[in-house]
Amino acid sequence: MAYNDDSVLARLSALNESHDSIATAAQWIMFHRRHADRTVALWMQRLKDSSSTKRLSLVYLANEVAQQSRIRHKEDFIIAFSPVIAEAAAVAYKGAPAEIQGKLRRVIDVWKDRAIFEAPIQAAIESRLNELDKARGSVKPGFGGSPFGSSAAPSVPSEFTPLVSAHQTVTKLSVPLKTTIASANQEYEKQVDPTVPAPSAPVYAARLNGLLKTLASAESAVAECVKARESLISGLEKMLDSNRAALENEKNAASELSGRKREIEDKKQQVEVAIMRALGPADSNGAHAEGESGGPPAELDRPEMEALTPPGMDDDFEDTRPESIDYGEDEDVKPLEDIPATEISSAKASTYTQSLPISTNGSNKRRRVDEGGDFPDLGNDGEIDAEVAEMLKEGGDI
Repeated sequence: MAYNDDSVLARLSALNESHDSIATAAQWIMFHRRHADRTVALWMQRLKDSSSTKRLSLVYLANEVAQQSRIRHKEDFIIAFSPVIAEAAAVAYKGAPAEIQGKLRRVIDVWKDRAIFEAPIQAAIESRLNELDKARGSVKPGFGGSPFGSSAAPSVPSEFTPLVSAHQTVTKLSVPLKTTIASANQEYEKQVDPTVPAPSAPVYAARLNGLLKTLASAESAVAECVKARESLISGLEKMLDSNRAALENEKNAASELSGRKREIEDKKQQVEVAIMRALGPADSNGAHAEGESGGPPAELDRPEMEALTPPGMDDDFEDTRPESIDYGEDEDVKPLEDIPATEISSAKASTYTQSLPISTNGSNKRRRVDEGGDFPDLGNDGEIDAEVAEMLKEGGDI
């Protein structure tokens, strides 16, 4: 069968998961390896338009072709698959059932173990698949669409939504970009290396044609990534300008409010000082007057208690002893012997009582009360009992 697009698409459409179908298609494709770039382009187109099961069969076909090319040291399909294999793996992996995703993972692990593709390309493939796993886990809805579903992914503010979308686009394009650029540069160095002997003209022309396609593909990928990154930067600059303008307005408002606050504080202080100057003295006098009138009276000192023990008899008696009286020749005055004993005793008691000290305001004062004479009127002296007179005489003799 001659090689053309229809024959390639027919082979791809008839493909199934059986080993015989995959081996037969791989053998026919490798026979037309000089059309490797066109074959890979048609394969990529069919991969995007197929179901998950059909995509798995197409990946098996690419695996068979790539491994046979590596074994036979025919790099045509390795070079043709390198720029698109990461995207193809992501297309086949995205949205596929878990069983198919597991089979795709095993194929990619085989590529890694046998070094079918170069390390940067292999890393790009794994990175794309890991990115899909993370994205699926972060936006996984709750059970049955319940509002109580998973809330692990925080909500993004509306103003950040365009930026998030642009950033995701840049990330998606930049992951395989390094691999594409590295592959194109490597192919270019290989074709222009002067140490490598030049092949025949038809082969060399085919290789140069493949290099042109590789460079064009890499250039297109870079241009697309540049466009996406410029869009992201434009969105960031718009948000930055908006926030800068808002920041300037807020600073001006803060400065204005601070000045008004200081102005009001100064005015308040002036008003308070004026109030104190105007009402301070009157309030002070009124407060003193009120304090004098309304305050409790001063408590009087506790009076001093007089001593309970009377003063000594000897001192009082000496102080109150009557002075010697000169009776002269008054006939009314009688000698002590002629005075009855009862009257003498009464006179002594009266004199002693009148001479007791009286305390006034803590100081001892003595007061003597004289009632007409040093001795009271003894009345009729002649009526003293004879026995009493005798006793008085005996006392005088003693």
